[in-house]
Amino acid sequence: MSNLLIIRFLFVVLLSAAAWVLRPFDFPAPYSAAVGFLAGAAIVLFEIQVRKTTLKRLIGAVFGSLLGILGAYIIALILGHAFPAGSSTISFIEILLLLWMGYVGLMVGATKGDMLNLGGLFGGEQVSSQSFKILDTSVIIDGRIADIVETGFLDGTLVIPQFVLRELQLVADSADSLKRNRGRRGLDVLQRIQKMTQLNVQIFEDDFPNVPEVDMKLIELAKVYICKIVTNDFNLNKVAQLHGVEVLNINELANALKPVVLPGETMRVFILKEGKEYNQGVAYLDDGTMVVVDNAKKMISRTIDISVTSVLQTTAGKMIFGRFDDRMHAVHDKSQSHAERPQAGSREQPSPATGAQATEARGSGVGAAG
Repeated sequence: MSNLLIIRFLFVVLLSAAAWVLRPFDFPAPYSAAVGFLAGAAIVLFEIQVRKTTLKRLIGAVFGSLLGILGAYIIALILGHAFPAGSSTISFIEILLLLWMGYVGLMVGATKGDMLNLGGLFGGEQVSSQSFKILDTSVIIDGRIADIVETGFLDGTLVIPQFVLRELQLVADSADSLKRNRGRRGLDVLQRIQKMTQLNVQIFEDDFPNVPEVDMKLIELAKVYICKIVTNDFNLNKVAQLHGVEVLNINELANALKPVVLPGETMRVFILKEGKEYNQGVAYLDDGTMVVVDNAKKMISRTIDISVTSVLQTTAGKMIFGRFDDRMHAVHDKSQSHAERPQAGSREQPSPATGAQATEARGSGVGAAG
């Protein structure tokens, strides 16, 4: 950075000295030096802004401006033949067309430049804007996107908007330790994704100053480039669909990959807490799926077998409803005791269940003898 500052300073000084010696516009030497200094400062500011722009955007701006100037020249030729030559009105219209079409071509070319495929221009396949996937803040902090990318299920280009990076940085600099850890985790995930060679990662400078919410900025950016948003935010998913923007929801993918549970099947769960309704218990599977069990309030902190009654699948997740049956649980305990009973001929001490059965048998024998 210090070397760049020195080079920029020398450039401005040299341009000021050249203006001092050459005196453009027949200005006095001090005024000429001031003009050279202002011109040098303007060029340096322009260079700083250009450095922030991607190469594709610069190429798009050049092509757009050239096409605009060419169109203005053709229209000026037509107007020159239709109206008398030398008219000040025609001269003004020609200048207006030149500036107008050149400016429009420059701005449109710069806006659409990121969608150019330089390889396609030289004979390669053209890449559609549909291959662009925009990452939002929540899916970056979540971290599962890195695992999905690593497996190769996502292709194309991952787009990280500059305003998403700013939001991540604000979260990482938060005074709250929990938010700070989440923000740093998101930055670590981005660094991990950038190191993966099988996927292209681009940072877009596009911003929408008139749109305050980050979610709406993402939707507007997806509209401009006609691409998809990758998120795990349920609300962003719904709003984007209302705006006609395609969404790849990580939570929906996780729900689709969960094992299928059908009504009538038996499953074993650990009752963790009491449910909201009467005599209900709540359990959770290893993947976080909630299981609501009827008639299981008294079985809290115990592992039981339940019968699945229904499964509720929504975009927010899956819920399983089941019912606990005392007879089913008793059969399970009995089969477990049989499995734990020592085999015949072993020298182990009899289990409490075996002793109780022997006592019961002796009592039955006494009754029969009487």
